[in-house]
Amino acid sequence: MSAISSVTGPQWYAVQTLSNQEQKAKRYLDKFIAIEEMEEFVFDVLMPTEVVTEVKNGKKTTKTRKFYPGYIFVQMRLYDDEGQLLQKPWYFIREAHGVINFVGGDHPSPLKKTEIDRILNQVEDAEGKEKPKIEYTIGEMVKVNDGPFMNLDGKIEEIDPEKGKLKVSVSIFGRYTPVELEYWQVQRSEES
Repeated sequence: MSAISSVTGPQWYAVQTLSNQEQKAKRYLDKFIAIEEMEEFVFDVLMPTEVVTEVKNGKKTTKTRKFYPGYIFVQMRLYDDEGQLLQKPWYFIREAHGVINFVGGDHPSPLKKTEIDRILNQVEDAEGKEKPKIEYTIGEMVKVNDGPFMNLDGKIEEIDPEKGKLKVSVSIFGRYTPVELEYWQVQRSEES
């Protein structure tokens, strides 16, 4: 039990949620920490996300995408000084709306410092930034899946992430012709 006794302080635990219930579970836990008098056990609930943008038909849409679909992370004290599971916070998390279980089941292990540091850095890096939903590189081969050049392969010559447009050289009758396409009008070729 000596290995577990080192986790008596606040640690981060991964908690599995029902599909698309991460936000609901986080909101529930955030709301009921004080109501259920859990402040001495549960310190933070994290659902890491990033903002992704997509331009379709000239319209820019912004969505929040989860880094870890199906999981939230809870910073909490789950074991006492003897390494015994604390029942009150254990059941508080387990019984929350949208929660399936702790990763590790009846004997959850805290995340390693390197794991939670990577997750926290991901969140910090994404904060205040919008990222294109799909990122392309110049020289990458793509297949056109919409419009008059549908089913033709081409090579990306220019990228305009602000407008969500690509300049792609497509082969028409043996000649390469540059055409301007939106991100959503192409997909990666199997060859690239």
